[in-house]
Amino acid sequence: MSEGCVEPGSGPRDAAGIRRRAVLGGLAALGFGGPVFRRALAAQAAEKGAVTAEMVRQAEWIAGVAFTDDERAQVAESAASSLRRFEALRKVEIAYDVLPALQFNPAPGLAPAGPAERNRAAPIATGPIGRPASEEDLAFLPVARLAELVRTRQVTSVELTNLYLGRLKRFDPILKCVVNLTEELARKQAAGADAEIAAGRYRGPLHGIPWGAKDLIAHPGYPTTWGAPQFQDRVIDVKATVSARLEEAGAVMVAKLSMGALAMGDRWHGGMTRSPWDPRRGSSGSSAGSASAAAAGLVGFAIGSETLGSIISPCRACGATGLRPTFGRISRHGCMSLSWTMDKIGPITRSVEDCALVLDAIHGRDGLDPTAVDRPFAWPPTIDVGRIKVGVPSLDGKPAEDRPEARTLRALGFELVPIELPTKYPPWAVSLMLGTEAAAVFDDLTRRHVTEGLNEWPETFRVGQLTPAVEYLRAARVRTLLMEEMARVFEQVDVFLGWGGPDLTITNLTGHPSVIFPATLRDRDGHPSPSTITLTGRLYDESTLLAVALACEAAVADAGRRPPLETYLAAGLPPASD
Repeated sequence: MSEGCVEPGSGPRDAAGIRRRAVLGGLAALGFGGPVFRRALAAQAAEKGAVTAEMVRQAEWIAGVAFTDDERAQVAESAASSLRRFEALRKVEIAYDVLPALQFNPAPGLAPAGPAERNRAAPIATGPIGRPASEEDLAFLPVARLAELVRTRQVTSVELTNLYLGRLKRFDPILKCVVNLTEELARKQAAGADAEIAAGRYRGPLHGIPWGAKDLIAHPGYPTTWGAPQFQDRVIDVKATVSARLEEAGAVMVAKLSMGALAMGDRWHGGMTRSPWDPRRGSSGSSAGSASAAAAGLVGFAIGSETLGSIISPCRACGATGLRPTFGRISRHGCMSLSWTMDKIGPITRSVEDCALVLDAIHGRDGLDPTAVDRPFAWPPTIDVGRIKVGVPSLDGKPAEDRPEARTLRALGFELVPIELPTKYPPWAVSLMLGTEAAAVFDDLTRRHVTEGLNEWPETFRVGQLTPAVEYLRAARVRTLLMEEMARVFEQVDVFLGWGGPDLTITNLTGHPSVIFPATLRDRDGHPSPSTITLTGRLYDESTLLAVALACEAAVADAGRRPPLETYLAAGLPPASD
């Protein structure tokens, strides 16, 4: 892989810094003291060039520990040994796409499944579909309807591609959701799709449908910027598995869409991505451009990613529909790593069924991402509504049955079960694993003091540098306990309603799938804004999760809703601030 502007291991090496980290590592390995103690001892070692028993004694009071003379000698000797190990390891240049020899498994002990079957899903039949009267109506159709128009050749892929390229160019000035158009590739793929369909070789519901990629998804010939100025001209000569599988399904890539720098928030090297419902506001992140473009009708669908809210949050801000699949459902090969044990790839669309159609095309192992697994997925769904139990946690002290989403689900025939999500263990503390892993991924940036345009990451990276290995592994062990607690929740229910706040952290740590979709419109500071509903399901049971969401969506969503982009454009509504 060509890493372009920033090469891991490049730049001058700070020998004192190496010694400090080596001492920290040596003491962590021995289990002596906390981070404050190790920093104090390392500072002395950096100044004097060696670790002595006297240094250990002088640092003990900071951590509130008292070692014997023999223990002090052992600490000093082992720290020196670790220094040599760290110096040897620091000489090895490690590219950003190298994974550690450790993988997260959200369902330990689960029996292997057979090979995944892809591109078998079909839209739920709704009768004949005619071409809409206006191009705007066409642009906002969900994939399930666009697919039928393309299949019956009422609309060509070239027409759709031209339509979406035009809308991307027209509305990007107010939304700032596009990093790069992939226009040449898109026109070639669209022409190929039309030729295949005309020849009777129809690949399925994504054939000829234009889509946009979050700009952490690599594709040869186009920059993959990760939202950061340090990488804005970098081209990675790799085709991400998710991109390759969409290509196999016949989809047409029209754009690389914005993301917050290194997958944080909605600020990137091109500015701040905006919500199409209110361009005065950011689209949240980090799948900022994917959610904005999908909700604004600028692509047929988009692909985003989530580590700790990066699909759910921008879909909530932009009024889009998003699926965060089970950890390991979709290969992350060719996509930026932030947290090896938490990163997930998922679709962002304009309907629940569209999420199912996209998931069907991209799930399953590829032999390149060691966490990617094969598990069954079926669509259209075949569930008995009367047998599905939906958990409803209390919210802000209100009884579960008082939540409007709960009343909707009960009216649809689902059995509601009051539940409590785990509170025994602190998910916010366990999430230190994310910051620590991210610090390891971007260690080179920290060492070279690179901070420009990286949002709040530099501070997080610096803190992560000082996380002892013992504490990281302690968090991983508490994570196991949290997973066991969530398994007990799902002994009671099949799906549960989003709780808000802690449940986003819990379910990202445990790897459970969640779907979010718009409901009714509400007024927010004089602008319409969709409220949203979030549901979380069992591990690898996206079929049931999406089926429940589909039924709920049909009851609450306004199929004709769309943000008033033309009004904003005509008014010349400027962003409030960058």
